Amino acid sequence: MSRTDEPPIAERPAVRPATDTAGSNAPVPSLHARIPQAPVQTDDQVEPVTPETETRYLISDLCVYLESYLPPEQISACYQAYLFGAEAHEGQQRKSGEPYIYHPLAVTRILAEMRMDYQCLIAALLHDVIEDTPIDKDQVAAAFSAEVAELVDGVSKLTKLDFKSRAEAQAASLQKMLLAMTRDIRVILIKLADRLHNMRTLDAMSPEACRRISRETLDIFAPIANRLGINSVRIELEELGFAHYWPWRRRIIQCALQKRGNGARVEMIGLVETALKHVLDQEGIEGRVEGRQKHLYGIYRKMRDKSRGFSELADVFAFRVTVDRVDTCYRVLGLVHNLYKPVPGRFKDYIAIPKANGYQSLHTALIGPQGIQIEIQIRTEDMQRLAESGIAAHWMYKSGIQSATANPAALAADWLQNLLEMQRDAGNSVEFLEHVKVDLFPGEVYVFTPKGRILSLQRGATVVDFAYAIHSDVGNNCVAARIDRRMAALSTQLRNGQTVEIITAPGARPNASWLNFVTTAKARVNIRGHLKNFKQLEAQSLGRRLLNAELAPLGAEVETLEPLRLAAYLDEAGLSAVEDLLGEIGLGNRLAPLIARRLAGVEGEEVASDERTDQEQHPHRLAIRGTEGMVVSFARCCRPIPGDDITAIFSPGRGIVVHRAECRNLSGLESKRDKWLDVEWSKELEVEFATEIRVEVGNRRGVLAVIAGAIAELGSNIENVQTIEKDGMMTDLEFRILVKSRDHLARIMRRVRLIPLVDRITRITRS
Repeated sequence: MSRTDEPPIAERPAVRPATDTAGSNAPVPSLHARIPQAPVQTDDQVEPVTPETETRYLISDLCVYLESYLPPEQISACYQAYLFGAEAHEGQQRKSGEPYIYHPLAVTRILAEMRMDYQCLIAALLHDVIEDTPIDKDQVAAAFSAEVAELVDGVSKLTKLDFKSRAEAQAASLQKMLLAMTRDIRVILIKLADRLHNMRTLDAMSPEACRRISRETLDIFAPIANRLGINSVRIELEELGFAHYWPWRRRIIQCALQKRGNGARVEMIGLVETALKHVLDQEGIEGRVEGRQKHLYGIYRKMRDKSRGFSELADVFAFRVTVDRVDTCYRVLGLVHNLYKPVPGRFKDYIAIPKANGYQSLHTALIGPQGIQIEIQIRTEDMQRLAESGIAAHWMYKSGIQSATANPAALAADWLQNLLEMQRDAGNSVEFLEHVKVDLFPGEVYVFTPKGRILSLQRGATVVDFAYAIHSDVGNNCVAARIDRRMAALSTQLRNGQTVEIITAPGARPNASWLNFVTTAKARVNIRGHLKNFKQLEAQSLGRRLLNAELAPLGAEVETLEPLRLAAYLDEAGLSAVEDLLGEIGLGNRLAPLIARRLAGVEGEEVASDERTDQEQHPHRLAIRGTEGMVVSFARCCRPIPGDDITAIFSPGRGIVVHRAECRNLSGLESKRDKWLDVEWSKELEVEFATEIRVEVGNRRGVLAVIAGAIAELGSNIENVQTIEKDGMMTDLEFRILVKSRDHLARIMRRVRLIPLVDRITRITRS
């Protein structure tokens, strides 16, 4: 975790945990006091990010606050945790110079204001002891409980391992924390509180560290808070991150907003607010009408992402109406639409279809008096509490305020399950973190399954994203789709309100080209994971064929190798199973001839084998079928096809690359003859191979169609065509076509040559 605190840099008097007399000038403010509150009269006023007040928050203050919702024995346990933590951090200081224990105390206060349970508060008081002190996880478990120890360990960074870069270390620590969060959601709540206090005291860090930590906060932690629906924490993290990462941009927007706080604007806000209250009173509806403050980072992000001018956002008057029941929300919606003219296309019903984090509200835009723009949110008191607290409402309000359709705890559980799937299929911690970043920005496209289930996807999501959102098996086996009962391509981007039906086939598998258009992290991770596993299976199959081809002259095969010799070689090579060895051979990372001699026990005959002919050494050449998959590729420089004399080169990590024997690029690989492989075409070929031809034609209208028709007439498919104009009279047409053999290509070339406008036709070799 990137924090503003560090281990001690100078010896100071030890913290005295049993007393509350430590002095410092850096206070710990209330969570809600730090967040800019929405004014009732105006939405223009902007709270600057100011230094904290002079009041020190002490353990006694925390205990007094905890009396409001915890029993005495649990408060006592929290106090014991404070003593334990103070002793562990004795002599340590933060960058600001204050005793270190004040940081965990401040983090605990933030969580106490969320009314978290006492075990979470104990973990918050101890959240840095494993990472920054000699105390280990077992000692924490012995002193308190295994549950507390798991929470503390989940928040702790990986500091005992060596990483190649800061990015890799950060990704590994975040991966550890997110996986711990899937076991207990309180891990991320402690981490968010930890990051929130660190951001409040970030001024003590160097400018470079401020920018790095702020960037991480805006990219990772604020979106996580938003994903869990904890709006109050999200807003403060964004505002503090904005202030430290782009201070001048924030100051410009802040000054511009303050200049607009004139009397006429305040009068207009009062006029609209009075009208809204009056219409509620007329209908006998009890509710609160208040102005919604515009947060600086929200304005900046809309200006940047939507290319909107400052005046377009600042001149909008924003209000929130809070009532008692859901049906009253819709009544109020009708009243405000009758009071002012609604803007077409700007109404959103997040009550019927909640956001991915459980947020519920009615949003509408209106044209008010004198043509001003008005944005109104209408929600119940319960929805307002959930909007501010999100998943934390599970602890703050335990009296049935969560609806069946917008339960933040259930929605968070679904997201955590997706994280587990991504971690299982991701290649490493850096790749996992990139997928998480994508997944942290839930979308705004709502589509339906044929049975009426609503799925929320991010904007730009395609049919394949939809298939994986249903289930990973559906995505892996999808072959086509119907959108609103019409056939559609898998790359089709989805729009709100569409009904999507996925068509699957048992033998289908993901295509690598899908990675070019999918947008969701779940789809991307599943596709990459499936392709990676499939490539490994193909590599093992090819490796078995290569090794058996080399073992055959030695009178052996993989299945008959001596177990002890095989086990000894696997141990020496650091491999756990025969399948791993075969995969290494198939990917070109190990050479089959050398391994065959070792496993057959004939290493001493290696010198004599050099005197034999190539045919004697390799009587069983590898037969190329064209169906080997990703571990056998065909060189684009010469594009070999059946009938060509061919040879192959091992390419580490990719398998083998097949070239035509006369390819000029092979001359540059003479020094790597040990990686050459004798291959031949299989006698049973059922697939087509790509090759290229160049046709020089007279520049006449319709000539391309005539040539394409001739190629298709002989059963070949055109994959690509390029035109290269030579002069006003002649043009070169370069075709990439699929053929079955060299004979098939010859027939095509003879047929094209008969066309009157064709001057010359040749096969292309790009070497």
